[in-house]
Amino acid sequence: MKTAAALSAIIALANAHATWQQLWKNGEDLESTCARLPSTNSPIEDYTSTALQCNVKPAAAAGKCSFEAGDTVTIEMHQQTNSRDCKTEGIGGAHWGPVMAYMGKVEDAASADGSGEFFKVYENGWAKAPGSSQGDADFWGTKDLNYNCGKLDFKIPSDIAPGDYLLRAEAVALHAASSAGGAQHYVTCYQLTVTGSGTLTPKGVKFPEAYSKTGPGLGFSIHAPLDAYPMPGPELIASGTKSTPQLLTFGTITGAPAAGNGSPKPASSSKVAAPASSTAAIAPATSSAAIAPASSSVIAGAVTTPVANSTVAPTPSAAPVVPSSVPALTPPVMSSNFSMTLAPAPSTLATSTRPQPTQGGNNGAIKEWAQCGGQGFQGASACASGLVCKDWNPYYSQCIKSEGGANAPSAPQAPSSPQVPSSPQAPSTPQAPSTPQAPSTPQVPSSPQAPSAPAASAPAAEPVVVAPSENEPAEKTYTLETFIAFLEKNAGSESAAKIRRMIEALQ
Repeated sequence: MKTAAALSAIIALANAHATWQQLWKNGEDLESTCARLPSTNSPIEDYTSTALQCNVKPAAAAGKCSFEAGDTVTIEMHQQTNSRDCKTEGIGGAHWGPVMAYMGKVEDAASADGSGEFFKVYENGWAKAPGSSQGDADFWGTKDLNYNCGKLDFKIPSDIAPGDYLLRAEAVALHAASSAGGAQHYVTCYQLTVTGSGTLTPKGVKFPEAYSKTGPGLGFSIHAPLDAYPMPGPELIASGTKSTPQLLTFGTITGAPAAGNGSPKPASSSKVAAPASSTAAIAPATSSAAIAPASSSVIAGAVTTPVANSTVAPTPSAAPVVPSSVPALTPPVMSSNFSMTLAPAPSTLATSTRPQPTQGGNNGAIKEWAQCGGQGFQGASACASGLVCKDWNPYYSQCIKSEGGANAPSAPQAPSSPQVPSSPQAPSTPQAPSTPQAPSTPQVPSSPQAPSAPAASAPAAEPVVVAPSENEPAEKTYTLETFIAFLEKNAGSESAAKIRRMIEALQ
C-alpha cells in the first residue's frame, strides 16, 4: 500500500496543471475570443514535438483581437477551464519557473500554424528572496502569476511593424526538472492584428528547435541554493518588457484589470474578434483605474507601505518607474499594469497582502494532494481528516490519504499476464522479498533474487501486488523498468515517461 500511495501522489502532483485562457487589452477583458484554447491542461514535455508551437491540437479561435503597438496586453491562466477564481493559484502544485511571451508575424493569424519564427517580447524569471536557502523558496514568474489572479501584463512593442501576429504565452514549471531535463511547458497562442507606424520585424526562433531538455533554464534544478538563473530561449528584444518577480504571497495593485469571474465586459469591447482588415475593432478602455479592480500582472508584493492618499485622481500619462533591462536608447519599459495608475510618486503604489488561502475546508485543513511542508514552506501543515502529511523529499511534503483508512488508495491493477522483461522465472510458490532499505523518497521496490528457500524476514515496504492469474504466483514484485513497461501498456508511453521522470527526480 505504501508503494501504491506513493505512486498515486506522484501522479497527482504531475497533474496539477493549467492553461492560458483569457486576454485583456488596456484593462479591458476580451475573454477567450482570440485564444486557441488547448484541449487539455497537461504540459508539453517532448522537445521534438510541434506542440511547443501552440500546444496539442488547440481549438480554433473565434476571431482576432485588434491591438495598437504600445498597448498593454494581459495574459491570464487558470487551472480549470472557465474558472477565474482569484483565491485559487493560477498554476498550482509548487510549479515554480519563468513566464515568457513571444510574438510571430504571420500573413493571417487565423490560419497560421505556428511553424514560423517567434521573437521574445516579455519575460518574468527569477529573483533571490531574502534569507532563501534554496531556489524554490525564491521569487519566480509563476509565483507572480499564482498570487495575482493568474494575470501578468506587458506591452506590445511600440516599434514593431503592423500586421497579423500570433502571441505565444508560456509558463515553464521546474519542480520536477534536473540537469537531465524534466521541465514542463504550458503554452497557448492568441490571434492578434496589430496597427501602428512601426517598421521593426525582429529576427526570431522556431519551435521546437529553440529548446532542448538540457538547455539553459530547462535542464535546471531549483531544489538547491541559487545565485543566478538563465532564462530559456532567445534574448528579449530591445523594446520588450522585462519584469522582476516580486510576490511570495497573494497581493493586488491599484488600477489593475478587474478580477473578472465571468462578469460582463465594458460596452466598448462588443467587437473583440475583428477580421484582419479591421484596424479599430476594439475601442481602448477609457478609464481602467476608475473602477479600482482587484488584481494585475506584476505586483510589488514585498511593499507594504500604505497609499499616501487613496483619493488622488488617476493620471493616465504618468506611472511609477519599475526595474527594466531595456537599453537606455530604447523607450523605457514599464509593467503594463501601470498604464493607468495613480500619480507617479512611489507612495501611490498600493499593495495589500491577503492571508495565504487555506487549502482545505471551512476548518482550514489542507486538501488532498496539496503541499503541507518542505524546506522553506511557510503555509499550513494540518491535513484534512483522513489525510496525512507525507514527506516525499526534504523540499516537498504533501497531504495524501491515510494508508490504513477506508479511503486509502489501492494498488494499481495489473493485466492478467504483464510482460516482465529480463525478470527471472517466478517460482512455483511465492517468495518473500529480502528486506529493502526504507527509501527517503517514494520509489518502486527492486525485484529480489529468488532464494533457494523461502526467506523469513519481513519486508520494510510492501511490494506492488498484481492480480493473480491461472498458473501464476499470487504475488509479484516490480522493478522500475517492469513497472514502466506496465504503464506503457496500460496508460501509454507518454504517461509512463512522465512517471519515470518524476520517480527519478525524487530519488
